Amino acid sequence: MTLLAWITGPGALRRGLQIAGGVVAIALVVIGAWAWYRAQESRAEAALAEATTLVRQASEPQAPTEAQGKAIKALEGFVSDHPRFSGLSRVAAYELALAKGASGTLKGLIALGIGYTWEGEKNYAAAATAHEAALTAMGPKGFLYEDTLMALARAQELGGKPAAAVETYQRLLKDVPDTPRADDLRTRLAHLKSRPATR
Repeated sequence: MTLLAWITGPGALRRGLQIAGGVVAIALVVIGAWAWYRAQESRAEAALAEATTLVRQASEPQAPTEAQGKAIKALEGFVSDHPRFSGLSRVAAYELALAKGASGTLKGLIALGIGYTWEGEKNYAAAATAHEAALTAMGPKGFLYEDTLMALARAQELGGKPAAAVETYQRLLKDVPDTPRADDLRTRLAHLKSRPATR
């Protein structure tokens, strides 16, 4: 029997409906799996955000002594509860290092790494928050200060916050006037200021 005869022969309508039903069933399974995966990722991101807040609070100079233990416990619980989270290996490891008392340059590098990781995940709001947190431990003379401000401005720009990016680029030009990136920064500022205002 030829394919044409099979398609147009007796029972063709029934076979067509069976094939269509199979295609619909596969599509529903794929959509369901994707929705489940996104829901899991969203829950994991929310849990990580909560643990990250505890880490930031524990890093404050006036934080109570039990805050560090609480932050470590929250991060370890996050790792245990969300072992398949796509950003787990990078973000959680950085956050755990912060919670366990990283300080000085190492603390700045870790905080910057967290921001870069969120950028890689295209979560620009979380990246900007991480870069802002990194800046709190730095002064304009710190060797990571310029890179962190650049990373913050980039995350703001990519995250649809051009006005915030303009302020950050201007802050960088003010705080580090001899930066070798000055020409590039001015070009970026001119580009951002020429864009129509967005809400």
